[in-house]
Amino acid sequence: MTQEQDLRCFGKLISAIASGYVMTREESCEAYRKIILNLQPELQQGAFLLAHFMRNPTIEELSGAWDALDLFDTEKIRTTIGATVCDIVGTGSDPMKTLNCSTPASLIASACGLRMAKKGARLVTGVSGASDIFECLGIDLSLPLEFAERALEEVGICYLPGESFLKSGWARLIRTMRFTTAFNILGPLTRPCTENNCAVIGAYAPEICDRMIAIQKEIGMHAVLAPYGMIQGQTAEKGIDEFSLSGPTRVTELRDGDISIYEVTPEDFGMKTRSFTSIASRCCAEENALVVLDVLQRREQGSAAADFFCMNAAAALYIADMAPDYLSAADMAREAIASGAAFDKLEELRSYQGREVNCQV
Repeated sequence: MTQEQDLRCFGKLISAIASGYVMTREESCEAYRKIILNLQPELQQGAFLLAHFMRNPTIEELSGAWDALDLFDTEKIRTTIGATVCDIVGTGSDPMKTLNCSTPASLIASACGLRMAKKGARLVTGVSGASDIFECLGIDLSLPLEFAERALEEVGICYLPGESFLKSGWARLIRTMRFTTAFNILGPLTRPCTENNCAVIGAYAPEICDRMIAIQKEIGMHAVLAPYGMIQGQTAEKGIDEFSLSGPTRVTELRDGDISIYEVTPEDFGMKTRSFTSIASRCCAEENALVVLDVLQRREQGSAAADFFCMNAAAALYIADMAPDYLSAADMAREAIASGAAFDKLEELRSYQGREVNCQV
């Protein structure tokens, strides 16, 4: 097939998808391979991504797209620790912007003994992404992945920036995209750590939670929670991609091949419901990172931010079978902060993946 024929064939696929055509898993993998490897003009890439997402991709199509992302775009770290390895991450694109909680929640969960291969990226739709926060906390995002691999083996936690493990495709696209695509669903599902077998992956809408869990089951993940947090006094459409301290959280849970859907409240974690303003994002990454530091250094014990971080750490402890329920998991998380173990975990991580600190510690 000539280059012109290939361009025209891909153009026809875009038109067909816009008209309702459904791809097989193999067709989807091939289409996303061409986008990931930049084998189509940017105009065609953008048109395909938007047409496919607006047509509402099937689980089979999204699984094929995940295959392409995993095969052609994801660098891997491998360890020999032989233990459960968890991740906490969100899709972004949620309408209500909170303090970044996956970063401190990962440190807190790790301080409780759960090995964390935390991945993330710079901001996409909010004020700060995990990479922005970790950079402010002194993590060097430019280090080779071998440093993360060693950190996970030696101290039980590592940070995997999407800018490092995504080789070309998604990292290239995310720098310029300002609209939601299948990559918003697939990015959090990437597995740069091959031993990662459980996760808390929040989404910006309930149906996206269900879709992500269905994909996770399809690709063989063992245990995953997909929360969609709601805000008291707001409509159900205005939610967050984390467990909410400001209202109930709808949870889709995958465990050993079985899927269940249920609702939890802050009270299930032994916490009081707090106003959304108390956990809302500050105006910049540096201010958000300083809140994280205040909590980890025990200057904000009992604050809404501390509870918010502990709630999401507790979810990881629960899905990793380190606690029988959310309440006991939250008690473990609170103790990790009170004892200083959570801040110590940040210091340990910095000793392997550190750089000069941008925030006032």
